Amino acid sequence: AKVIPTLVSRYTMQTGDVVEAFRRAVVTFDGSVAIAAASAEDPDTLLLALRGSGQALYIGLAEDAYIVASEPYGLVEETTKYVRMDGESPAQADQPSSRGQIVALSAHAAGTTAGIGRLAYDATDLPLVTKDVATAEVTTRDIDRGAAPHFLLKEITEAPNSFRKTLRGHIKEVDGRLVATLGEKTLSPAVLARLSAGEFRRVYVIGQGTAAVAGQSMAVVLASLLQGDDQDGQRNTVFVRAITATEFSGFGMAHDLTDTLIVAVSQSGTTTDTNRTVDLARGRGATVLAIVNRRGSDLTDKADGVLYTSDGRDVEMSVASTKAFYAQVAAGVLLACSLAEAMHAGDPRDRHQLLDALRRIPDALTQVLTLRPEVAKAAQRFAPYRRYWAVVGNGPNTVAAEEVRIKLSELCYKSIACDVTEDKKHIDLSCEPMILVCAAGLVGSTADDVAKEVAIYRAHKAAPIVVASDGEERFTAALQVISVPVVDTRLDFVLSAMVGHLFGYEAALAIDALARPLREAREAVELSTQQIGGDDVILADLRTRLRPVHARFGDSLRSGIYDGNLEASTAVRLVSLLRDATSLNALDAYQESQGKVGTPDVLVDDLTGALTRAIEELTRPIDAIKHQAKTVTVGISRSDEGVLANRLVREVIAAGAGRDRVSYSALKQIASLDAAVAEVTGFTRYSIEGDPASHDATIEIVDRGGISRSVPSRVERNSELKGTKRRVAVDRRVGVALGRSDHRTVLLVPEVKGSQTTGLTLLQVRLHDRVAANVARGILQGFDDRYSRLTDTVVETEPAFRDDILATVSVVDLLTEPIAELAERWRTA
Repeated sequence: AKVIPTLVSRYTMQTGDVVEAFRRAVVTFDGSVAIAAASAEDPDTLLLALRGSGQALYIGLAEDAYIVASEPYGLVEETTKYVRMDGESPAQADQPSSRGQIVALSAHAAGTTAGIGRLAYDATDLPLVTKDVATAEVTTRDIDRGAAPHFLLKEITEAPNSFRKTLRGHIKEVDGRLVATLGEKTLSPAVLARLSAGEFRRVYVIGQGTAAVAGQSMAVVLASLLQGDDQDGQRNTVFVRAITATEFSGFGMAHDLTDTLIVAVSQSGTTTDTNRTVDLARGRGATVLAIVNRRGSDLTDKADGVLYTSDGRDVEMSVASTKAFYAQVAAGVLLACSLAEAMHAGDPRDRHQLLDALRRIPDALTQVLTLRPEVAKAAQRFAPYRRYWAVVGNGPNTVAAEEVRIKLSELCYKSIACDVTEDKKHIDLSCEPMILVCAAGLVGSTADDVAKEVAIYRAHKAAPIVVASDGEERFTAALQVISVPVVDTRLDFVLSAMVGHLFGYEAALAIDALARPLREAREAVELSTQQIGGDDVILADLRTRLRPVHARFGDSLRSGIYDGNLEASTAVRLVSLLRDATSLNALDAYQESQGKVGTPDVLVDDLTGALTRAIEELTRPIDAIKHQAKTVTVGISRSDEGVLANRLVREVIAAGAGRDRVSYSALKQIASLDAAVAEVTGFTRYSIEGDPASHDATIEIVDRGGISRSVPSRVERNSELKGTKRRVAVDRRVGVALGRSDHRTVLLVPEVKGSQTTGLTLLQVRLHDRVAANVARGILQGFDDRYSRLTDTVVETEPAFRDDILATVSVVDLLTEPIAELAERWRTA
């Protein structure tokens, strides 16, 4: 925030144009950004910049006004019309460097498209057209809290309906059995064909936070449905795993993911970490399915199929996401059933029973909501007193435990342990925590063992609260048992999660209520200082107002109710200052206890500061969470993890190309070409002097290896930088070319310092003749965006693009023929 105005100011002095200065400044930044800037030299212009998929900016067209927000929710109270900035699409298909947009809003035409000037990062003008103005799907009704005191409670109570809407139209009865039907927008014919053929050997379910936890439930269900033999009697060997997106991108990202299906789960569809991982996985050939709530979000554009939770517009205003979790669980089970059926795996009767239970969950959730008074009683009884909390579970209930841990942490500002029930006694029972035990749906000996664990907790002075199924009587050692309906042992964890959500809400309220007498005390201080009269009048009024508050706070403090949430130093300082302020000789008492000269102003300031600090430690605002935003805007970059291990990348670096001189985009393109290259036969490294864009730049050979030692080079005769080498140097993008005289295939890699190419690494390569269609697609997707460009060109005249034709075209033609000529093969097929 300090660097940006400094750079804009510097470029303004150079150019005299604030818009151009802003553009030059933002293009120097790496990563994903959303920036707004205004200049005193041009106060009627607001400048916006967006790059990447981690952020969003919406420009609302209101009456005589522009409204800029990161979500459509921020606009709909004033307007339903908006322009969405696009931080990823390049201005031109062949200029990926232009990705990112800059907008200048003019106050002189506020509220109209005429006042919106839009350009790409490379200064290409991007005039607005009619289709750029969108209409918001959400309305003020969607973000109305209604009679609920908090959005969080409103959204928890809406969870059963959100669950129902997610299931609507997706469960049908066929020949007396229930089946999941998701449609082509979720599972396209191409994806279904690959599932049926057994091409996917790995399934990863990814997400972050609550979405990752919901993904765990899908992975558990899918793995259970895939157990056993398929319809041909072959043992099912599909590997299924739930993993956070960041862990997958950091440690699970193989170079070739063509046999991998990714299920990305996100409420907003704009989670930076998840979207970045999806980009990396797609670049390696993975197929991506998305479970997402928001239509038109970034993730929906990246996925090969989308399953919307609820109706794709079920707004969550509270930062702590709740109803989305239930909808994501519902969507995950539907998708798991569909995938198992498409893979011809598992027992149809098992899927029928699971889907039947899934339909009964909304009614069970509604029943759990009636338990709120009982849950509130437990929260008020234990949450304020215990400093340490924990959540435990077994089997499917580990999913509930992980989700409840998140909500308790978010709402109550606690760092909370989450363990398997039996493991707790091996870890931290010595801290005597409050333990929420998620045990809904447990049966048999497992339930017996969990009951024993609860008894152990109690014996070690912990405070166990158990969520169990109706009729369960084994948990007599618990301080409180909350009973929920019985549905299905695989899905009952959802009911544990709802009890946990309600508990988190009520616990936050209970903690926040502890600040009430302190807020009253601070108000008393403010009222007393407004008294007309001398210091004696103010101190006497303060003493009168504070005494009842002081007495109530002291009684509560002695009862231990503040032990779990108020720091000892804060409590000691506050008690001391309240005692001083309520003394008959307040200033003398203050001077004796604090060790400094007392004046009314000093006493009041210190007391106000102590009250404010205590109030901040106890305040729990429920819907808005300290240190968090609705969309976390700083995420992973994962620039070169996994890429450096690629065979072709290693060849480039072994040839001498400096790692710090080869950009990540170049590394990605090199890695994508690996599947096309059968053999590297030699290399030549060049240095470049001068600006490649000028006509006086020169090039010379600095090293050779392999077959290149015996191949004559034009550079030895003429040092002028020209031809293909000059184009690669100017564009700073990897190139593949055929030698004009020897017809050898070469790979050209630019070495860049700052914004200028200073050298080239040329690899002599032998390409495969032809490759499978899915391999060819992955190569073209990763190299110069040729797959998208080819597809767009073909479908201008053809009804659809056929991937199978890729396998009939030689690899060298796929990589070097002009797109227009290459497209003719599809028109004549």
